[in-house]
Amino acid sequence: MADTLPRVILVGRPNVGKSTLFNRLIRSNRAITHDRPGVTRDRMDGVVRRKDMPVFGIVDTGGITLDAHAMVVEGPEGIRGFEQDILNQTEAALKDATAVAFVVDGRDGLLPLDEHLAAHVRRKGLPTLCVVNKVDGAEHEDEHMAEFHALGFPLLAVSAEHGHNMNALVEDLIALLPEDSSEEPPAPPTLRLAMLGRPNAGKSSLINALSGEDRMIVSDVAGTTRDSVDVRFTKNGKDYVFVDTAGVRRRTKISDNVEKYSVNSAIKSSTKADVTLLTLDAAEGVSQQDKRLMDMLNTRKTPFMVLINKCDLAPRDSLDRLKKNISEMLAFCPHVPILNVSALKGTGLKKILPLATQIHEECSVRISTGKLNRAMEEVLDKHQPPVVKRVRAKFFYLTQAETSPPTFVCFVSDADRVPESYTRYLERALRKIFGITHAPMRLHLRSSHKKKSEK
Repeated sequence: MADTLPRVILVGRPNVGKSTLFNRLIRSNRAITHDRPGVTRDRMDGVVRRKDMPVFGIVDTGGITLDAHAMVVEGPEGIRGFEQDILNQTEAALKDATAVAFVVDGRDGLLPLDEHLAAHVRRKGLPTLCVVNKVDGAEHEDEHMAEFHALGFPLLAVSAEHGHNMNALVEDLIALLPEDSSEEPPAPPTLRLAMLGRPNAGKSSLINALSGEDRMIVSDVAGTTRDSVDVRFTKNGKDYVFVDTAGVRRRTKISDNVEKYSVNSAIKSSTKADVTLLTLDAAEGVSQQDKRLMDMLNTRKTPFMVLINKCDLAPRDSLDRLKKNISEMLAFCPHVPILNVSALKGTGLKKILPLATQIHEECSVRISTGKLNRAMEEVLDKHQPPVVKRVRAKFFYLTQAETSPPTFVCFVSDADRVPESYTRYLERALRKIFGITHAPMRLHLRSSHKKKSEK
């Protein structure tokens, strides 16, 4: 998110409904919500837009327990071991925040941890609104809000789940912002990149290394990242967004509902990104799940590259074997680049963004029909299609149907008489002529008229 856009940060203990409130405010189900406390760990940025109202940023954070409170030891399993990391993420967000929405649970009433957190927030000196969540209707407001007056913050009762008082909440949050804070929302990024891979492959570490800040929680615990989190940063004058996703395991090994939501979100994020970075662990090698992800990305014609992370931990000979193995797996899509990288040592990191930019630019290429047909004639002169059933298919013309990825349609006398091997030859030749080195490509062959048997 652009630094100029004012931010309101959602703060509170676990399971008070911050993520549900975040989704309601941005009008999108980006954050994973669940009855289990501690689902959210990393902070997540969004933008609140309402007609005829100033635009502002909203930041979702993980449930805070604070070190001095007994709940750290006795707290929810979902956050156990991540308490300090979640707190650090919240503190970093507070430094850039314009105001705070302190979220509490109206059904639970005022708890000691709420009071402890309120004192912590008060010391930040930021304009603060206490949002009493899970109040389903005006008739229950007085009852659920009474205890929270003791915190000393202005109060508003809402229900994030049912939408009660959402317009009033937006108005009250805007009132906390400076009068001159109505900046334009951030422009679309130059490139949107999705990280995809198995748990513990080092996706979050790579994002932290590339963005230059500890934006994502990094842990040896598999499944640390749950939500698909957007991380916006600037490099060499260009804006990028990295989407960090949860580790993707085989569905048969997933029994947890939260992990199912996380995996679905990860797959969905790869379809919306400009380029996907499939991250592998050099020490673990290539699994069947990695192969499935490659197959999926190729089938969907998703622009992607393969990053062999933690290359500093693997001997040179084993790394060479691994890269060769991956190349063989990618025989069905040889255009996909493979990079050896190390988030820890910085190896190969400078190559990632320029290569991703190249892939994106190749996806946007538009070639005129005249150039395509001159290229087709050149290719046919070099190597004619084979005779199939005593007949050689005739090629009439070639045209581009769409971009992202580049999609070409070739009209022939009988597409059934063109073997797959010759289609692959055509694709390789067109890639070479037009410089489409690493982007996916679609080449469709269509019969120009009905066959005699069909007449």
